[in-house]
Amino acid sequence: MQNIFPNLESERLQLRELDFKDTEFIFKLFSNEKVCEYLYDEDVFTNIEEAEEFIEWNSNPEEKSHNRWGIVRKLDQSLIGTCGFDYWDKYNNIAEIGYDLWYEYWGNGYMKETLEVAIESGFKNMNLNRINAFVALENEKSSSLLEKFGFIQEGIYRDKHLFKGKYYDHYSYSLLRKDWRS
Repeated sequence: MQNIFPNLESERLQLRELDFKDTEFIFKLFSNEKVCEYLYDEDVFTNIEEAEEFIEWNSNPEEKSHNRWGIVRKLDQSLIGTCGFDYWDKYNNIAEIGYDLWYEYWGNGYMKETLEVAIESGFKNMNLNRINAFVALENEKSSSLLEKFGFIQEGIYRDKHLFKGKYYDHYSYSLLRKDWRS
């Protein structure tokens, strides 16, 4: 049987399934206000148990039909972020991609490398026809990155997330298989 969410590799990075030895990093990542500035779908982590729950939620991705890879630098085997697919509609071959990176690694091309192999895997291993992405309106760097890959901004998803008593709009992006690498 084909592995739908295999470990992936780029020039400088490895993408692998998260496990409980990653708990401290996951807590550090998702408890950091700077990293989570535009992540309006969940509160900032306040305890280590939330990191454990995140890892558990993303374990056994083949059974659960969603995943989150840990992004590991080959140079020093440091875990630097996560990326993965959620909301997989197998009938229509659509899934949503999400990603985050520890702020000290921003601007080094790591997320570009990550998305390139993750998107390719989504089209090849999940047989996706469409990949969705939602980006907070203020997150210009994320929007710019998606657009470099050919994602099309389809409009604004109004009041997508209720976060700390306020609703936040998001840009709705999509990338179709036929537009990938064309």
